[in-house]
Amino acid sequence: MKITDVKTYIVGVPPPYRGGRNWVFLKLSTDEGIEGWGECNASFLRQYTLVQLIQELSEKYVIGQDPFDIERIWEALYKSTKEYSAHFFQHPGILTGQVIAAYEMACWDIVGKALNQPVYRLLGGNKNEKLRAYTYLYDWAAGDPPEKAGPAALKLVEKGFTLFKLDPLPPIAPQPREISLKELRYADAVFKNIRNAVGDNCDIGCGTHGQYNTYSAIKLAKILEKYDILWFEEPVPPENIDEMARVAQHTNVPIATGERLSTKWDYRLLLEKQAAQIIQVNVGLSGILEAKKIAGMAEAYYTQIAPWMFCGPVAAAANIQLDVTVPNFLAQEGIETMSGFHAEIVEVPIKIEKGYIIPSTKPGLGIGKVKEEVLIKHPYQPEQKPAASGRS
Repeated sequence: MKITDVKTYIVGVPPPYRGGRNWVFLKLSTDEGIEGWGECNASFLRQYTLVQLIQELSEKYVIGQDPFDIERIWEALYKSTKEYSAHFFQHPGILTGQVIAAYEMACWDIVGKALNQPVYRLLGGNKNEKLRAYTYLYDWAAGDPPEKAGPAALKLVEKGFTLFKLDPLPPIAPQPREISLKELRYADAVFKNIRNAVGDNCDIGCGTHGQYNTYSAIKLAKILEKYDILWFEEPVPPENIDEMARVAQHTNVPIATGERLSTKWDYRLLLEKQAAQIIQVNVGLSGILEAKKIAGMAEAYYTQIAPWMFCGPVAAAANIQLDVTVPNFLAQEGIETMSGFHAEIVEVPIKIEKGYIIPSTKPGLGIGKVKEEVLIKHPYQPEQKPAASGRS
């Protein structure tokens, strides 16, 4: 089997823009008529750049390859080849990492369909029959009165969720910044109202985005400790692992990070320095197999994984294939119940029941065909300023 064609789509997401304002998909075609889908899952403000990069890399590294040779294709895209040497790019960042991952998940989709098996059956099988899901607290946004956070959280508990997260103190940029005393008091009131509303029936994640400096993060962590918060996400920017480790040393709230890390090499120091206890591996920056390797590294440190996901249904489905196989799985991020546009564009929607993902048994990524006739009805739409909540 050979890959014969690569096609891309930039898809505008209808309001309320859950998972981003635009999604970038790619479709691989083969000489045996089997197609596979991938997604660049963090395309913010870079959609056309990603499409151009996909096109530039396809002829050199993907067209003509056997989709079963996933390690070979991944390594060629990551390290280049003798024929097309580009050693300066052997440290992919957010852009190249997304493209590599999109190709890789599309290859897995083809392989699973060719063998009539879900991808997880090819990665170790069914370890987790259902997957704990979590979502953002979408019915409340930072800046809203703290007393409104409790009822919003209770709605999620009533739907069956046992975990959700929120970012209490945007903006995301500039970072890192100091947190004012007024902001700290506000965050305290928010988490107090939520904990009083949900009791011990639900875990809470503090889903920040690296916007604080070290001492401010430590101050906020002390507040989070009072409410038994499950994790403190990206308390400081991810570039300085030593400072993230310093936050971890000053709190009993587990530190979570990973959405802006790409490969096993990015995670090595993070784990060795004990900077995080929960790894939010980003399948859309690494690929399914690379994420499986990262999960194995984390397992050796008794660290759990809670994969990041704020995107469309293709990358979400790739996450699920990983989650099913991983012994140290904690939870999978989702977007509410993955209904609406997420369900509309795929043949087999992702299923969330009472706060748990029920993995599909369909072959490949488990979502069947992506409905191209729906994609073309939703063209690119210009990006606007993000919501105050800073969700991503």
